[in-house]
Amino acid sequence: MFQPVYLDHNATTPLDPVVFAAMLPWLESQFGNPSSRHEYGRAARRAIDEARQQVAAAVNAHPTEVVFTSGGSEANNLFIKGAAACFKPGTLAVSEIEHPCIIKPAAQLARQGWKIQNVAVDGAGRVDFSAFGETVAARPRLLSIMMANNETGVIQDIASLAALAKASGGWFHSDAVQALGKMAVDFRALNSAGIHALTISAHKACGPKGAAALVLDKKVELQPLIAGGGHERGLRSGTENVAAIVGFGVAAELAAQRLAEDVSMISGLRANLERGIVALGGLVFGGDAQRLANTSYFAFANIDGETLVGKMDRAGFAVASGAACSSANPEPSHVLRAMGIAPEVARGAVRVSLGRGNTPAQIDEFINALQATVGNLQGMTAMAA
Repeated sequence: MFQPVYLDHNATTPLDPVVFAAMLPWLESQFGNPSSRHEYGRAARRAIDEARQQVAAAVNAHPTEVVFTSGGSEANNLFIKGAAACFKPGTLAVSEIEHPCIIKPAAQLARQGWKIQNVAVDGAGRVDFSAFGETVAARPRLLSIMMANNETGVIQDIASLAALAKASGGWFHSDAVQALGKMAVDFRALNSAGIHALTISAHKACGPKGAAALVLDKKVELQPLIAGGGHERGLRSGTENVAAIVGFGVAAELAAQRLAEDVSMISGLRANLERGIVALGGLVFGGDAQRLANTSYFAFANIDGETLVGKMDRAGFAVASGAACSSANPEPSHVLRAMGIAPEVARGAVRVSLGRGNTPAQIDEFINALQATVGNLQGMTAMAA
């Protein structure tokens, strides 16, 4: 099988061999149901308890604050819908750059009588503090602002936003799926500032798909999305995915241990990457803001992002388009639209997201291939003009 150089780590990450080894027994001989009273069940329960401790330690939370789910989308929905179910309809505040698994549950709540307050961002993708202050003054019951954006990598000052919102009395959630393993995440400090819940996910940090967590202040009441046997403090019923949860625990532990080393190494790779992009005439989005060290989001004039992604794939590099485009839906990225980027520029957006397996040689090879590809596409555009 043809295997391009993988430069799409914000979409998912390769499973770490150490994580795979830890999971394997729970896919073979250790097959017990964690709710069973015999030794098979007790062993599975111990494994989940250990993983809960590992995940909690990685984000400086207490193990009892970790609620396992099947993925980040489920965890986000659990907070948004589960919290809303405890109130009469009021105001839910979300930023204009949230992931669809926040935006779409918010739209569902709007159909149930909730008012959705969309918080604006500036041209670099940072939440506008003035707009946020006006939102907070309206005393929203629920708030959700992502910690780091999946497209631009732009990091929000969540602690300061939470402090500003604290007096409103609303429950404040942050989608931190892109943050785990790429920046420090300290739930205890954020909780003190006014954050009530965080979402994190295993497969964004070299863990398996199928495991994530809502890290939740125990004072916050939620109604479960799934009713049943009362698993996960009654918030997420269903027999636990033991192997994936075990993998999540090990991946979270490794992510915390490797964070400083990874950020240092990957920052250097991105600096080289973006020097090359700018030298070729590319525009880097969010470059003036604090960003995740691994993320670069850019465009070239008069080049369609989907076309460039396809050409780079054939050249041996797996990257992503920032536009949610298809032949039936040519709309550019909602994140870039919120940042005030012109649609014709936004349609050219391409994201490179690096990981610990990438090398300086791969970046050099990518820039060389990008130069050739961009040159060809711009030449074709000039001929067609």
